[in-house]
This record gives sequence, structure tokens and C-alpha cells, in this order.
Amino acid sequence: MKKQITLMASALTLISAATFAQDIHPSEVPSVVANNFRKEFPKASDIEWELDGDNYNVDFEIGWGTDHEIWYDAAGNMLKHEEEISKGDLPNQVTSKINSDFKDLRIDGAKKITEGSQVTYKVELENFTEEWKVIFSATGEVLHKIND
Repeated sequence: MKKQITLMASALTLISAATFAQDIHPSEVPSVVANNFRKEFPKASDIEWELDGDNYNVDFEIGWGTDHEIWYDAAGNMLKHEEEISKGDLPNQVTSKINSDFKDLRIDGAKKITEGSQVTYKVELENFTEEWKVIFSATGEVLHKIND
């Protein structure tokens, strides 16, 4: 019985380790991925790499703290880009939808998310009693919302 518990604990540890991204040294990033990143974002600073399954994830800043997060496949293709933006950078349709459907909440943070040719916006909305994370299309349609 003790052996079974030990095996089960070991298996769960391996599964959980494989499920989460792991920090990696920049030298462990394939050159095609690193070169594509440097070419696209030459002014990036505070760069941190992770291995996320078969993909490479990089967190970095540009300028005075504009956070970015990008996922690349092993061939160096950009899969997803999340960029922190100001509320003034949200499309008018998104702002209008927030003002009509979430009028009691204020914008606490916003990100522009690009996956291929699709652009969405993740907006954190809050007041004193509630917090929401809402994904909007570029046309202001609510695609997903979570009460945090």
C-alpha cells in the first residue's frame, strides 16, 4: 500500500510539473525563436523565458513598463501576443459597450490580445464590491466574462 501511495504521489508530481510552464535560461531558447523575437522587439527589456509544453513564452517590457507576453512555437512562429494597453487605446466600440453594460464598474487594466489575425481585448473591470475579467471582440461584442 505504501508503495502504491509513493507511486501515485510521484505520478502526480510529474503530471503537475509537465502541466505548468518552466522558467528557462535564454541559452535554452532555440535560435530561430530568439532571433525572431529580437528582430520583432529590439527594444525589449526585463526579458524572461519559459517553456510551456512545446511552446516558448516570453515576458518582457518596452519603454516605461509596458508589459508584453508572447508565445512562439519551436519553429519561431508567433502564436499569441498579449500587450498591456491604456484604457484610451481600447477601440471606441469596446469603450461604448463597457459604458452601457458595465456602467457601475471602472477599468482597472486592459490588454490587447492578438492570435493570428484575430484581435481581442481583455479588460479588468471593478468597483468596491465586484471584479470582472471580460474579453471583447474588436467590435465590442462580449466574448467571455468571469466574475473574479
